[in-house]
Amino acid sequence: MQSLVTFARRVSVAPTILACLALFVLMVMTFFDVVLRSVFNAPIEAATELTRILMAILVFSVLPMVSAGKGQIAVDLTDGLFSRYRLSRARDAIVYLISGIMLFWPIQRVWILAERARDYGDVTEYLSIPVFYIGWFIAASTAVTAVAMITTGLLYIFAPQVLTENQQ
Repeated sequence: MQSLVTFARRVSVAPTILACLALFVLMVMTFFDVVLRSVFNAPIEAATELTRILMAILVFSVLPMVSAGKGQIAVDLTDGLFSRYRLSRARDAIVYLISGIMLFWPIQRVWILAERARDYGDVTEYLSIPVFYIGWFIAASTAVTAVAMITTGLLYIFAPQVLTENQQ
């Protein structure tokens, strides 16, 4: 089990690097767009569509890690109640499993929309980038997130020691 967790940690570096590259390109593009717009009155025409694509890459590439690693925003109104009766682990397992299962509906919808965009031949306005690639990326990242959340929920039930060892 520990080797599987180690493998997952090593594989999770790739989406982080992808998100870092997207953020860096977004920062450089925004800098040059502001400079060109202010100084030369010549903005980068494709900046808006590139910003949308890079933001999608940035958000959805780190979604599996944030979701499986307790990186979500949480309001702990019931933590005292669950901790008192030692039900925190059961609550977390249920939340992860239900959330992971519920993600299959958005995966299906995004995939259908991406396929529709592919059938229609939709491309971006300035650079003519096929839109369905972004849809496929979002669907794939959400699918990985669903699998990661279900796996985390199952680990809370069957191997909680693996989760506590990796949090230290």
